[in-house]
Amino acid sequence: MTGRTVVVTGANSGIGRVAAQVLAERGARLVLAVRDPEKGRQAAAGMTGDVEVRRLDLADLGSVRTFASELTEDVDVLINNAGVMIPPLTRTADGFELQLGTNHLGHFALTNLLLPRIRGRVVTVSSNGHRMGSIDFADLQWERKPYRAMTAYAQSKLANLLFTTELQRRLDEAGSPVIATAAHPGLAATNLLRSEGRSRARHAVERAVSRLMSQSEEQGALPTLFAAVADVPGDSYAGPGGLLEGRGAPTLVGRSAKARDRALAARLWDVSEELTGVTFPRAALGSAA
Repeated sequence: MTGRTVVVTGANSGIGRVAAQVLAERGARLVLAVRDPEKGRQAAAGMTGDVEVRRLDLADLGSVRTFASELTEDVDVLINNAGVMIPPLTRTADGFELQLGTNHLGHFALTNLLLPRIRGRVVTVSSNGHRMGSIDFADLQWERKPYRAMTAYAQSKLANLLFTTELQRRLDEAGSPVIATAAHPGLAATNLLRSEGRSRARHAVERAVSRLMSQSEEQGALPTLFAAVADVPGDSYAGPGGLLEGRGAPTLVGRSAKARDRALAARLWDVSEELTGVTFPRAALGSAA
């Protein structure tokens, strides 16, 4: 990875921190894109190599635009890793439901803003939870129906895969050599689960069960690294190869029928452009299409 620049969102903890550390050890220049720069600096202090910390709040499109405008160097790999999971109903700075706003729309805007400077690939971290997901275009932001945090999470993770599919289609159409890939960590013991809105006892039980059934952060980061550096095709999806894709060595895995729906992916892309005000930079990629 010597001579290559990698941007990892949410790299101050969990599988993002592990992936960043491994890539830095292999000679890459790392940019840790994190909401809390102090936590980012603490994570960077435990890494070897060329590591820089920059502030990025994916729940604020203003922050996304600032980050993208200030990152002027070429990027070999963008890893869209940051995410939130099943918090109580919360709104982003732009009024989006927090999980869709952070997990999908923030990364959607970031990727398109950086795309003219990306030379290699875009990796977006999804989840096996996408299989329970559906895209409710009538109420994407949970403004009318009763809020269900896990359903909202599944929607955001399905959106990650649909984004990858449509991004690859557009890259191919533009004649770009960049590829879009996705990955999921299996059942990894990380701090993704937020404790807000749940009792301490329930949160403690959830964490205990998670650690008993899951693999380590180090193992959970392997599919992300596989998607970032292995010889894989565009629109591929990496995950653990073990039972129910919960753990094991990384390999290419399947996805739900909805996640393979190209018409759904195209529609979500159009809606995402309208919501974020960010469009695919076709002209900057040199396409005549």
